[in-house]
Amino acid sequence: MNTQLTQGLLGLPRPAKQAMAAFVDCCLCVFAVWLGYGIRMDQWGGPVDAQWWAVPWTIGLALPIFYASGLYRAVVRFESGAALAQACAWFGAAYMIVFTAVGIPEVVPRSLGAMVPVLVFISSLSVRIAARVWLSAGSVRIISGAPQVLIYGAGSAGHQAAEALARSRQMRVCGFVDDDASLQGTTIGGLRVFSSQVLEQVVRKHGITDVLLAMPSTGPVRRAEIVRDIHALHLPLHVRTLPDLTDIAQGRVQIDHVRELDVHDLLGRAPVTPIQDLLTKKITGKVVLVTGAGGSIGSELCRQIARLHPKGLILVDVSEFALYSIHHELEPLDECKLFHLIPILASVRDEAAMRKILQTWQPDTIYHAAAYKHVPLVEHNPAEGIRNNTFGTLTMAQLAEECAVKDFVLVSTDKAVRPTNVMGASKRLAEMVLQAFAEQGGETCFSMVRFGNVLGSSGSVVPLFRKQIRAGGPITLTHSEITRYFMTIPEAAQLVIQASAMANGGDVFLLDMGEPVKIIDLARRMVELSGMAVRDASNPDGDIPIEITGLRPGEKLYEELLIGDNPLPTRHPRVMKGHEQCLVWGELERVLQDLDECLDEDRIDAVKRLLMFAVPGYRPDTIPQEG
Repeated sequence: MNTQLTQGLLGLPRPAKQAMAAFVDCCLCVFAVWLGYGIRMDQWGGPVDAQWWAVPWTIGLALPIFYASGLYRAVVRFESGAALAQACAWFGAAYMIVFTAVGIPEVVPRSLGAMVPVLVFISSLSVRIAARVWLSAGSVRIISGAPQVLIYGAGSAGHQAAEALARSRQMRVCGFVDDDASLQGTTIGGLRVFSSQVLEQVVRKHGITDVLLAMPSTGPVRRAEIVRDIHALHLPLHVRTLPDLTDIAQGRVQIDHVRELDVHDLLGRAPVTPIQDLLTKKITGKVVLVTGAGGSIGSELCRQIARLHPKGLILVDVSEFALYSIHHELEPLDECKLFHLIPILASVRDEAAMRKILQTWQPDTIYHAAAYKHVPLVEHNPAEGIRNNTFGTLTMAQLAEECAVKDFVLVSTDKAVRPTNVMGASKRLAEMVLQAFAEQGGETCFSMVRFGNVLGSSGSVVPLFRKQIRAGGPITLTHSEITRYFMTIPEAAQLVIQASAMANGGDVFLLDMGEPVKIIDLARRMVELSGMAVRDASNPDGDIPIEITGLRPGEKLYEELLIGDNPLPTRHPRVMKGHEQCLVWGELERVLQDLDECLDEDRIDAVKRLLMFAVPGYRPDTIPQEG
């Protein structure tokens, strides 16, 4: 019955709710005058005759001030007590002027001028608090089987998150966990703060199903340690995280904002701090062109370049939708109104079109991110992969020299190191093109940046695993021993930008990415931190199976970042440089000519033999036969 009444009141139109609030305040004004006379006269008969004039004065002053202060526009359940106090202060000042300073002789005691505003404030605040508790309790009926939640982090973010989640029907917050010894054992908002040392006991005692991380200022390394500690409990806990403190403070936190753990939380590698002058050296005040501008890396490059105040930013992509997306995202930004932002639909393989673009806009720096990068697709379409990745790079490098572009930076990959697939071989051949051009000398400084797997990019393993977990499995994995290096998209883009500032010509830059990650361990962690268990021989009653499908064509178990063993330090403590051997331009040019002919004739076996000759370490899964 209480719930039905509450839902009925909450469903009333806004004007009806405002009229109801004003009527309640009128009643409280009458009550305050009656109580004020009782206290003043020490008798409870209330005002008599002309003394009743205090009532219309009270109502006539209070309601307009309350309305002007916005009290009737606020939602009672979320109304601020400070707003009511401010409104009552203005009302009190006006009321005291009338009844205390001026006075109504022989009618109303002057002391009522100070007493009634205080009583109005106390009664109004009490009624509003009672209404807030009642409405919240009636409207927030926890659904059967709702998750029992612990919030990890008892600071401002955790406290405000608990208040926001308390208004949801979908979760019941049972307490906080915090590493701060001064908070442990205390109570915040009626919720106990526990030590992380007793987390397992608390989880078992209260039937906790979910842990929400509310630590916006905590670094990724510490967050990963917390995630690993929770994971080590081997309990069916679903671990998620909350937005940063700014979003919470601005009232944007709702249950929908609780999100799954980022892979940064799972991997725990601290982001690489950029060096500011390296970021700005080749961008600020210059015209910059990005190929593949709509791709994962290309679009992030464009976002970061836009914040570095270029003179112009030219977006080039062959995909209409990808180009539209990044241009549509950047165009409204204030910083993008300070320079030329030009979207151009074109292919890096179209020499005439790209020559016209370079001659028209005369870029100072080119970031060449256009590439086909998905290993299985390129393995099935080797001709297109080589045409785009190798010959597209060749075309852009030749045009960069022809048009006197100062800096040309190639976005490369760890799959170019001793490749087992056409994609990796095509990227290594593209690197060799730039190295050969650099050895010849010239006005253009050629360099390349090589890094591992980029988190969140199209085809990234983490979104795929998350989708498979959500669907109930199985998680598909190509091999139980497969490992990969990981980095974030912003890190990758920053590395590319900084490389252009450190390049002398022919340099291969790579990031110290820490230890490689075993993918099956990542998959298990994601399953268990989703509150489920992996189903395998040791746990046949688990929720999500992991299915080994076998290595795909051209896929490697392990990736490397450097062909040789001579990485050199750079100005950036986490960036290294390698100068690797390559064919001289005359010999490489003959290989490219032969490769071009074989591609025209669709002789894929001959293409792979040429790649084996030109690219050190390239060993395809199936060795092509002569003839």
